[in-house]
Amino acid sequence: MGNDTLTDRKERWARKMSGKERPAVRSTDRLPPGQHLTTGFPVLDLGIQPVVPLDKWSLEIKGLVENPVTLNWEQFHALPRFEDTSDFHCVTTWSKYDCRWSGVAFFTLLELVKPRPEAKFVYFESYDGYSTNTALEACMDDDVLVATGFDGKPIPKEHGGPARVIVPKLYAWKGAKFVRSIEFVAVDRLGFWEVRGYSNTADPWTDDRFS
Repeated sequence: MGNDTLTDRKERWARKMSGKERPAVRSTDRLPPGQHLTTGFPVLDLGIQPVVPLDKWSLEIKGLVENPVTLNWEQFHALPRFEDTSDFHCVTTWSKYDCRWSGVAFFTLLELVKPRPEAKFVYFESYDGYSTNTALEACMDDDVLVATGFDGKPIPKEHGGPARVIVPKLYAWKGAKFVRSIEFVAVDRLGFWEVRGYSNTADPWTDDRFS
């Protein structure tokens, strides 16, 4: 996140929500070390692609928050909509530029549930049994969202639909596909790949793949 303050990030997010944020000037060194560019979109998961009917889908947001909620599909889509374009970096060494996502900004969810001061980490669980964790600070950026759309269409099942988390500045395993719950916690809790030796911080720009 560089030298950005939380206020900087919130202001950029507010401009994006209002349609006033112009596309960022992209540098020529967008590819992190050890990555190669792809124009496709490889499919990587646990070998399970759960079918979650929209009338059965829900997102539970819980833990150290003032207002825990469980949102069904209609309630989730009633929240303010957010669109953003970002690059996508997979730990298996491929990157995809200019991915256009739509859904609900993480900042919107923060405003809804109001994390308590002692919440420092976020733990995600998915419908396929997957889990992952991040520092709360990593999620508090203007490009983080729970996405339901990709390139103007609903996210297909093979890419984590109906809803997946996008945290562009981290390796993509930190963005849980098929997300079903978001828990705010005080003490870090390792997720599926983290307990199997993957990096806990997952910064593509420092080639931070494994612990």
